[in-house]
Amino acid sequence: MPNRLAAVVRGLIALAAATGITIDCVQGDPLVVFSFFTIWSNTAVAVVLGLGAARAWTGRPPLPAVWSGGALLCICVVGLVFHLVLANPSSPFNQAAAVDALTGARAVSNQLLHTVTPLGVALDWLLLTHPGAFRPRFAALWLAAPGAYLLFALARGALLPADARTRYTYPFLDVAAHGYAGVLVNALALGLAFSALGLLLVLADRFRPAVAGRRNRISSLGAGGLK
Repeated sequence: MPNRLAAVVRGLIALAAATGITIDCVQGDPLVVFSFFTIWSNTAVAVVLGLGAARAWTGRPPLPAVWSGGALLCICVVGLVFHLVLANPSSPFNQAAAVDALTGARAVSNQLLHTVTPLGVALDWLLLTHPGAFRPRFAALWLAAPGAYLLFALARGALLPADARTRYTYPFLDVAAHGYAGVLVNALALGLAFSALGLLLVLADRFRPAVAGRRNRISSLGAGGLK
């Protein structure tokens, strides 16, 4: 049965992600823009939530929960790392000055990609899906995306010239500053945090209450299809 509310909400979240990505590409070099995990994650949000919106509008079976949960984890990581690590003056990887210097379209894009989409995807999961769709094994599968990004970021940094402005996309992955051993320690710490967050999402999904009655809700994004 079609659910217009869910379709509109998901469509708006997907639009926010796509708008932020577009602004960054117009304002800068798309090849550099797509080297950031923020953009990878927002691209996943645009695709997954966009497909979810289309399915909710037409009443088709929802996407598998492993997809929607993966997008949820990645975009939550984006929001948490940005606000707690990169934009936090007390963090050793603080970039708050650079964030505060953003103006105009860049400031809008920054808010869309780091705040609006993480909150939107989290609220969609909490309010517009049935609980209990996530499985413990998903938490391990979801680590594939950040793992692939780590390999990409290190390979990219190794191939770019030493004076390239965006050689390393994030300060905690900067081999020139920390060495490979230091970056590995940072990556392991982040990997453990991502794993814990994934397990927490699985646990929360299992025990969270259904906010609205079954008649007024769509099925979970993962209630049908492959698990």
